[in-house]
Order: sequence, then C-alpha cells, then structure tokens
Amino acid sequence: MSAATKQARARRKLFGGLGFHGFGVIASFFFLAPFFWAGLSSLRSGSEAQTPPLPPWPTNGISFDSYATLDSFGSGIWQHTLNSLLVSLSTVVLTVIVSLLAGYGFSRYRFPFKNVFFILIIATLMIPFQSILTPLFIILARLGLNNSLVGLTLVYVTLQLPFSVFMMRNAFDAVPREIEEAARIDGARDIKLLLRVLLPLVMPGVATVAIFAFLNAWNEFLAALILLSDNDKYTLPVLMTAVRAGRLGAINWGAVQAGVMVMTIPCLIIFLLLQRYYMRGLMAGAVK
Repeated sequence: MSAATKQARARRKLFGGLGFHGFGVIASFFFLAPFFWAGLSSLRSGSEAQTPPLPPWPTNGISFDSYATLDSFGSGIWQHTLNSLLVSLSTVVLTVIVSLLAGYGFSRYRFPFKNVFFILIIATLMIPFQSILTPLFIILARLGLNNSLVGLTLVYVTLQLPFSVFMMRNAFDAVPREIEEAARIDGARDIKLLLRVLLPLVMPGVATVAIFAFLNAWNEFLAALILLSDNDKYTLPVLMTAVRAGRLGAINWGAVQAGVMVMTIPCLIIFLLLQRYYMRGLMAGAVK
C-alpha cells in the first residue's frame, strides 16, 4: 500500500470521526438544552421569576427564591414529593414482584387456557385508561381505599401489569431451558430456582419493568387528580397544576421551572442507576 493511499485513508478516518462526534455533540445539545434552561430559570431571583424566562439565566445572581416559593404551594414541596416517592416506589416493587412471578409462570408452566389468559392480559392494553376511571373510583370506594395512596398505588400497578407481564414472559423465554434443567438436577426447586438462577439472567427485563413503572407512576396526573381529594395526599403532578395556574392569574415562572427540576431529577437518577441493565434489555431481542 502506497504512502498516498495510507494518508487518504487516515484523512477519511479523521474526518469521519470528526463528523460522527460533531453530530453527537449537536444532538446532545438539543437534548440537554431544555434541562439547562429549566435549571438556570429556577435559579433566578424573586423579581425575575415573575417574568417569562427570557433570558433563562439569572441576571441578578443565583437565588433559591423559586424553590422557597414552590414550597409555599399546597402542603409544601417535601410532602408532595414524599407522596410521589411512596406511590412510585411501591408501584415498582409490587409490579416487579407480580410480573416476575406471572412471567415465570406463563413461560415455564403448562396449564389450561394459558395462551387465552395471556392474550386477555395483553388485550387490556387496548382499553383507554380514561374509560375505566369511573369503575375504578367505585371499586376503591367500596373497598374503603378511595382518597388513599394505597388505592392509587394499586391502580398504577393494575395499569402497569399487562406490559410488565409481557416483558417478563419474553425475558424468561430468552433464557435457555438447559440452564433450568441443570439447576433442577442440582436440587434447586421453583422459588430457589427463580431467585438464585433465573433472576440474575432476567435482570435486564426487571430493570426495564422497574423504569417504566417508576416513570409512569411518577408522572401520572389524571388518576391522582380524580382519586385523591385531600391536599396532603396530592402527588407532584397535581401540585404542578396549581403552580402552573398561578394565583389570581399570575404565573411564577421561576416556581414552575423549579418544579420541573424537582420532578426531573429522580427520573434521571433511576435511569442512570439502571441504564446498564436497561440497555441490555433493549438489545436482548436484537440478536438471537
């Protein structure tokens, strides 16, 4: 290979790398710009926060007045954040446990009408959530769980289960049965086999279910607004409607942006903690 050919290839590789990384930087800017905008807008002083966030950066120095103002809405930002955390984490735990057992059962056991039951579970995804709010409200009232975080959690788990069961069944189907047979020969039985042998192998599916369950419960608004009536039990999305509506028609844009940051940070933390498993779960079905 001549020296000119080597130099041409090196230039193409250099320009290709610059183009690839340049495109990545530009795409990252468009994804990260809203977060920087909201973060800078939330740090403006009280007088600036009353005006629309243009420019977004604080001109009179960094201030946490917007977060203090946000805490004055409802029962305080900490109470509503705690409500959202309790509901979201409880939804994640219950959804993971039920979908893990259901997915294992649908994947590994034979029982009458197994496929019919599975199709019925998946078919519930086609039912609009808004159409069943009234029956859910009546059922929770009969059970004495209306206007409670426990009842709201059960509703979120019910809504999340069809997708989660589907995801976990596929995750278990991807595990070779020879591994399970070898574990049974060594003396492992159902629960021990599930927890010690199969669970580490389906962690990408579990992480995917956990992320979707947390995000859906954390950001859900309509059910929390309808099923809860006490101000002390409202979750963050319901609180943000009061912040966005303002008092006497005046909108505190700094408090709105502060609320956006408060709602965004837990989602980012959950995704960063589980992204390694989540990416593996997304790629699991790409290559057999």
